[in-house]
Amino acid sequence: MRGSAEPYVPYVEPIAGGAWWTIGAAALDAGVGTVVLAGGLGVTAGLIVALKKRYGTGVPLPPRGRGRFLRLLGITVALVAVAGTVLGYFGLGELTIPIACAMVGVALILLSSQLDERVFLAAGGGLMVLGAVGALLALDSAGNMYPQGLVGLVAGGILWLAGAYRTGLLDEARQRVRH
Repeated sequence: MRGSAEPYVPYVEPIAGGAWWTIGAAALDAGVGTVVLAGGLGVTAGLIVALKKRYGTGVPLPPRGRGRFLRLLGITVALVAVAGTVLGYFGLGELTIPIACAMVGVALILLSSQLDERVFLAAGGGLMVLGAVGALLALDSAGNMYPQGLVGLVAGGILWLAGAYRTGLLDEARQRVRH
């Protein structure tokens, strides 16, 4: 789809990246966390503004595609909620964020076939690996810095980069730097 005129759902990655960045910033100390959060929200807003200028609202998904996208989103949110509840019940709440990251990675991989976008495979794989590393760090450390802070901030960055790549913003930035 890289050759098509407009991407489908152009705001998926920036919004999801902003959400993950917010999760990561919440694990930081109050002063630093606020600055990091503000920076991340600024990046999210900047990406959305750039995409809105470039694509407007984007091309709508076909009727079946929209239903599949919404089902995938709903199932992922429900699985994350259930996993968080179950992990908390068994005293393993520190694994919630890394497991959720891996689940979002799986959802992105499934979304890649629907939207015919290979970048979702890379981003999904990256989130799955990040979730696994975050789970190992959560079991080996005390506190939220690694399982929540590191996983959230890195996941946000991965999603922002994937969105900028998929929509051509990285290519445009590369062209500007060359000239």
